[in-house]
Amino acid sequence: MDLSQSLEIATCTDPGMVRSHNEDSIAADHANGLVVLADGMGGYNAGEVASGMATTVIVTEMRQILQNAKPYDVDTRTSEEIAARLVREQVLKANSSIYQAAQSQPQYAGMGTTLVVCLYYDNRMLVAHLGDSRLYLLRDGKFTQVTRDHSLLQEQIDSGIITPEQAKRAQHKNLVTKALGIDPTVEPEIHEYSTRSGDVYLLCSDGLCDMVEDEDIGMTLQTLGGNLKLAAQQLVQMANDNGGRDNVSVILVRVLREYPGPRGVMAKVFGWLK
Repeated sequence: MDLSQSLEIATCTDPGMVRSHNEDSIAADHANGLVVLADGMGGYNAGEVASGMATTVIVTEMRQILQNAKPYDVDTRTSEEIAARLVREQVLKANSSIYQAAQSQPQYAGMGTTLVVCLYYDNRMLVAHLGDSRLYLLRDGKFTQVTRDHSLLQEQIDSGIITPEQAKRAQHKNLVTKALGIDPTVEPEIHEYSTRSGDVYLLCSDGLCDMVEDEDIGMTLQTLGGNLKLAAQQLVQMANDNGGRDNVSVILVRVLREYPGPRGVMAKVFGWLK
């Protein structure tokens, strides 16, 4: 099912005002409703290598798999749709590729990357994430953060050690507790949500949310949401205007119309049994 007419996607990435090169990587497969954002870490150009491997492996593998299997297909053994399994398997494959490269090539030792993957299908959106790159949603004028950071700072907020206001001024904002490629295996956090026509989803690296307040990001999307490309460019510019201390990347996805998945006989049967 080609989602090119159901989803509008705009992207923008920039090294920022301080870094000499861009260790973020973004990718979009319009037809398959797949977008991926990764923020690399590691010395020299290792972060750039890790994030590039993540987006390439996931998009390439998912594109090939989706030629024959659809996210709404049902596993006859478990009666569950296969979307989450497909995404999880490709995230794990990317993790192994990055980890093995880091182990075998000294210049890449310790490299890794954050990750946000969104797969749109059957009027739904499945998100898998690791680290502190984020997914936000603008719906009916309300701007909310969908993902929860895998970071030391978020753990301190959750435990009551610091308040969200104090977190904005905290040092060591970028210490993540989960990342792709650091360990031999990793478990991405995966959730699924229903989508609506008019929804605007924002995937971004911390180069945006560390430099621009959520309120200002939401206001920009509401003001410029009619032109996604301009909105993406403006968000990156705002981060740079505020100092641009990190690479900054943005993917915007607007749901233009409903995109229900065709139902096979077995899917209907399992749907009736639930």
